[in-house]
Amino acid sequence: MSTVQERSASRSIGSGDSPLRVSVVIPCLNEADAIEQSVASAVSALADAALAGEVLVVDNGSEDGSAELAERAGARVIREPRRGYGSAYLAGFDEARGEYIVMLDADLTYPAGDIPRFVEQLEDGAELVMGDRMDNIQPGAMPWLHRYVGNPILSGILNMFFRTGVRDAHCGMRAFRRDVLPKLDLRTTGMEFASEMVIRAAKERLDIRQIPIEYRPRAGESKLSSFRDGWRHLRFLLVHQPTYLFLIPGAFMSFVGALITFTVAAQVNVLGRAWDIHTMIAGALLLIVGSQVLSLGLAARAYGVYFMGERDRLFEYLDERVRLEHGLLAGAGLILLGVLFGGVIVYRWAERGFGALSEARLAVLAASVMIVGIQIFFSSFLLSILGLRRQS
Repeated sequence: MSTVQERSASRSIGSGDSPLRVSVVIPCLNEADAIEQSVASAVSALADAALAGEVLVVDNGSEDGSAELAERAGARVIREPRRGYGSAYLAGFDEARGEYIVMLDADLTYPAGDIPRFVEQLEDGAELVMGDRMDNIQPGAMPWLHRYVGNPILSGILNMFFRTGVRDAHCGMRAFRRDVLPKLDLRTTGMEFASEMVIRAAKERLDIRQIPIEYRPRAGESKLSSFRDGWRHLRFLLVHQPTYLFLIPGAFMSFVGALITFTVAAQVNVLGRAWDIHTMIAGALLLIVGSQVLSLGLAARAYGVYFMGERDRLFEYLDERVRLEHGLLAGAGLILLGVLFGGVIVYRWAERGFGALSEARLAVLAASVMIVGIQIFFSSFLLSILGLRRQS
């Protein structure tokens, strides 16, 4: 978690010594145009609903007096020098004292008056409550690129990869129970923090609910960079789903490559013509690259299971039944097969008196099979090493 360098005196909304029910956490970077009103709206929402709570503003290096304005409006201010959307929230979560944590932006885009609605869902058993802006976006609040391209595509990919069922995965207004933070194990420091929270919640099978909210035009200058932040989200989704990043492309390339390689080696006519050495080289390339990508995917899934607490039924099934020796035998078998093909080439060459060597197809096949065998052999050791590291 982030180190908090400075904080103001604690301010709570509520009466007496009641334990805090709600902590509203607001990240802030140069939001002088709106931070006072944002804090005041959150304070008012808590008071009107008789919710004992606090408003925390995490100042992320503002140079426009935002921190002082937030404190004056009734917030407890935390200063987090490390820049980043995720860094700010991690610092705020670390300091939050409420049973429930509500995330809110400092630019007035989200209705603070809806805080009680989020809390109601948490009290009803939800563990993560997401806002859904997509049916109530005010004119000018969201650029068309975000509304019709970026958000639908990224949310669609997230749902395809992780089956979250969340319609608006990048909505910044959300709430969760503080006691689920250890399960979420949030780590990212940038805008991809929003995706990480949803992914981790889905993987932990938390009770995720959605409620429709209004989305308004922001006050002040936007800090978002459409393409940079969009790429960071997409990159995060891909690296956390090795099946789609490695295994499916690797399996496809391996299958197509093997099909081409062995079809040409067997001199089978396709589409009325015989394909020769150049096609076979392309197939061998696909086969070798595909097998390498597959081994990287297995290593990535092993890392997720062994070191990140991921649940992976397929890998766990294989882990229980496939041992290092199985991989070594498979790899050694392919290496031996490649050596045998090489032996056939040498035998035929000797039959011709060691003259012209014209066994290009068989040579490509032998080399491809040996390379794949070597990859399987050493990848098996890598997977075993990861398993041993997990146990140590």
